[in-house]
Amino acid sequence: MATHEPVPAHRSADAQGVSQRTTLYDGRKAAHRLHVLIVGCGMGGLAAAHCIGQAGHKVTLFESASAIGEVGAGIQVTPNVSRLLRRWGVGDALERVAVRPEAIVLRRYDTGERVGYTRWSDMEKQYGAPYYHIHRADLHKLLFDLAAPFMTLRLKSTVVSVDPDAPSVTLESGEVVRGDLIVGADGVKSMIQKVVLGHTNPAEPTGDAVYRAIIPADLLLQDPELKPFVDTPEMTGWMGPGRHIMAYCIRAKKEFNIVLAHPDDGSVESWTAEGSADKMRADFADYEPRIRKLLGFVKSTLKWRLMDRQPLKTWIHPSYKVILLGDACHPMLPYRAQGAAMAIEDAAVLGNLLSRLTNPAQLKPLLQAYQDLRLSRTAETQRQSRLNQKIFHLPDGPEQEARDAQMRQAMEVELRMMREGVSPADSLEGSPNQWADRKKNAAQFAYDADVEADRWWRDVGEKTVGGATGERVLSRL
Repeated sequence: MATHEPVPAHRSADAQGVSQRTTLYDGRKAAHRLHVLIVGCGMGGLAAAHCIGQAGHKVTLFESASAIGEVGAGIQVTPNVSRLLRRWGVGDALERVAVRPEAIVLRRYDTGERVGYTRWSDMEKQYGAPYYHIHRADLHKLLFDLAAPFMTLRLKSTVVSVDPDAPSVTLESGEVVRGDLIVGADGVKSMIQKVVLGHTNPAEPTGDAVYRAIIPADLLLQDPELKPFVDTPEMTGWMGPGRHIMAYCIRAKKEFNIVLAHPDDGSVESWTAEGSADKMRADFADYEPRIRKLLGFVKSTLKWRLMDRQPLKTWIHPSYKVILLGDACHPMLPYRAQGAAMAIEDAAVLGNLLSRLTNPAQLKPLLQAYQDLRLSRTAETQRQSRLNQKIFHLPDGPEQEARDAQMRQAMEVELRMMREGVSPADSLEGSPNQWADRKKNAAQFAYDADVEADRWWRDVGEKTVGGATGERVLSRL
């Protein structure tokens, strides 16, 4: 099977040295220093290496690949993540390489008629941080630059087994590396998850797969019908029976990212598998003329099976020396644009909590707090992502017509608010355009991982964990 090689990051995606000049956790470093072994060099693993390193711990990161990098595809950085990235010092770099979308626009697949609209240009005003579209390779590079000063990176180091009591990892070479805590950030096919649960719990196919492609924006600018997609950067979605498309600008509007969800017909669980551009065009031949023009520019495409998993009962091995993070414990459909966001939030909460470690007995309650703070949030985000699969893919008929009518109603509320400059009384709770639902937006986008970790410490941890000896910690739990 043909695969795509990692795509180099843009030269402006540079954050070297930034993390060494940035102070997190009010300058607090753990008095009891751990050696943390992280398995997996994706977004979550790198964010964890950065945050745990900033908390004062030694970090070794294991990656099976011989080189690190990301595929040619876009990713969305929502306010709940951009606030962390700014705090970590990469706000200027984000502005250089990312695009701030002005809105999300939802359209009918065959005509392009606009049925939904929610403004995003005021995200920073509403939630304290902006919404960005960025190339995956650029975000990965920024996270790598943040983590690099705090970690020893072991490439070509496939972890084949774990001793959860030591704890230690055994590499394919036979080498055994011992530490104090193992973090499984090894993705949807996680081997560490099997160690934590004690059994295999494979992720489940969702019935969907996606094509991903990037088109040079210059090609759109030369066509009067396509030029507005670049001139006014928005996330544009086309909803159709069993399929949908999302498209947006990345890399300072120099590239146009397009993602096409369709029924899975035997694709593989791989970010790098090549799909057929001709098959992609045939699958979406009934979409509006602008889509057919866009797909005519595509020479090659990535094809990826979408996997999901019901929320796990635990992310922590009974030894409290092995834990899970990111897709290893909560893979989700990309239909809410929150997969990487949840992994980065996990890392932020974990690093913040571990910055407070003063003796070994505190590790268990701090890891339990990590799970307690994160599991319910990620489970709800998984649920919202699944809901969009149903909403976007309704067949033509009464349900689809009712969906479109509700989306139009929410769009009218939004446009009236923009015209009159006042906030409407209608919160649009339950709207099929989940980005129009103000209650959901506040819960998703106003979330601050550090604030949540600090609140737990103030309300619970300081009384039950802070300053306690091992015996006192255990007696208070």
